[in-house]
Amino acid sequence: QTQENELAHGGVVLADKAYRVVKSDVGVKSDVKGMNEKIRKHRRKILSWAAFAAIASLLTIAGIYIYLQTRTYSDYDIIKSVKREDSPGTQFDVFHGNILKYSSDGASLVDADNKTIWNQTYEMQSPMTDSCENYVVIADRKGDTIYIMDISGPCGEIKTAMPIQRIQVANQGTVAVLMEQEGTGYIQVYDKSGTFLAEGEVHTENSGYPLDLAISNDGRKLAVSLLDVNEGNVKTTVTFFNFDTVGQNEIDNIVGQYSYSDVVVPKVEFLTNDVMVAFGSRKTVIFEGAQKPKVKKEMEVEKEIRSIFYNDAYYGFVFDNENKEQTYQMKIYDLRGAEVLSQEFRMEYEEIGFLENDEIYLRNNLECAIFTLRGVQKYHSNFEKNIWKIMSAGKIRDYVFLLDKETQKVRLK
Repeated sequence: QTQENELAHGGVVLADKAYRVVKSDVGVKSDVKGMNEKIRKHRRKILSWAAFAAIASLLTIAGIYIYLQTRTYSDYDIIKSVKREDSPGTQFDVFHGNILKYSSDGASLVDADNKTIWNQTYEMQSPMTDSCENYVVIADRKGDTIYIMDISGPCGEIKTAMPIQRIQVANQGTVAVLMEQEGTGYIQVYDKSGTFLAEGEVHTENSGYPLDLAISNDGRKLAVSLLDVNEGNVKTTVTFFNFDTVGQNEIDNIVGQYSYSDVVVPKVEFLTNDVMVAFGSRKTVIFEGAQKPKVKKEMEVEKEIRSIFYNDAYYGFVFDNENKEQTYQMKIYDLRGAEVLSQEFRMEYEEIGFLENDEIYLRNNLECAIFTLRGVQKYHSNFEKNIWKIMSAGKIRDYVFLLDKETQKVRLK
């Protein structure tokens, strides 16, 4: 019996130990669970703070951006000033981020420090230019000479047999020339070295008088605006040519013709390789197509257009304004024909256009203004000597002003 009591007592002891072990395991599991919960809470807190910091940073950046986009300036600091020697009657244009200077006796390309990149001498009565990406052409209006240049210098020269009316260059140097003689229009196409590629005739009695031509960036498509006046009735026809394999299967390479009654279309332009805009007196037509351009949108123009300006993303008009306090109204559209900006302004101007950063500049001899696409007049100032050109210079406040015999790189303030 004693032995049985000991066994029984021992059994109680063993059971007690087992109970303590089970109790200990429960405690461990409970601690691990609590630890995991604390870790999860800590992670959630870190993620919350990270999200808050990211949102705060984005809001700060957005605030700075909006502030810079809506801030206005009335003065500037001159970062660098360089003297220039220009021939009488020199005109200025922007080519490949540099300054193209041209006059009746020659042209030169210089950088913002007035360092010469190349020179081209010639004699012209009325020089005109056109550029596309890496190529620029200079021709004598109503003359017979065309010079082709790239960023490195002269590439080729063209001599025409008839007076030149319009010129256009593509991004690989292909040149389209519109000429006119004795009531007949002639179109000729050359490569960058001046070698003849193709030609066509536009007879006034059959098709109308050629007003303008445009060549696509790749040089494969050509658009011509033809005005037909018959017994007092006015009609303009926009004709598309394709010099690629698609056009070779068509009569005279014509891949499309669109006629508009009571409309004069003095300007046609490929804004991108596949988007061409016809700027008419009563309507603007957007064409789009890689091979055979089709009408994408027609826009009625109710007011008389004072100016047209464009780049590869937007096009704009200036109209006389009915509001006497604001002399002019500017409207800008994207390539879908959607209105981006409608802005009134008072400044009299001789030139209007887009800067490289898509801002809009206006200029007369002694005054300039810069507008953003938000309609903010970012800068306006009067000058003591003539200002001929404005260029953006990369940073949001940096510009290049071409003044009489001086190039200034400036920072607005």
